Amino acid sequence: MLDASEWARVGPVLTNRVQAIKDYREQTGASIEQARTEAPWEALAVYREITGYAETNIDALWHHRIELYGPPCHKCGKPLRTPVAKRCVECGTMRPQEP
Repeated sequence: MLDASEWARVGPVLTNRVQAIKDYREQTGASIEQARTEAPWEALAVYREITGYAETNIDALWHHRIELYGPPCHKCGKPLRTPVAKRCVECGTMRPQEP
């Protein structure tokens, strides 16, 4: 999972994906489908540099942001699905009320 500062490095590169496809097609003459699967993805390289994990699905990076999830469940430790979730979907435990 990427924190805000790490996402600040990956996010902008990830959003430049359309331009990367265009550039790849221009350089290689590839079809759109080929470019979508073969184009070098700088975002994957940045993600690997940060995490050490060689993710292969560029679309998965959109979901690797810690700010999209809530705090860990106080019972099972799994992250809550959203920052405002009231119940853990993994174990069903209700989130404690905050004062």
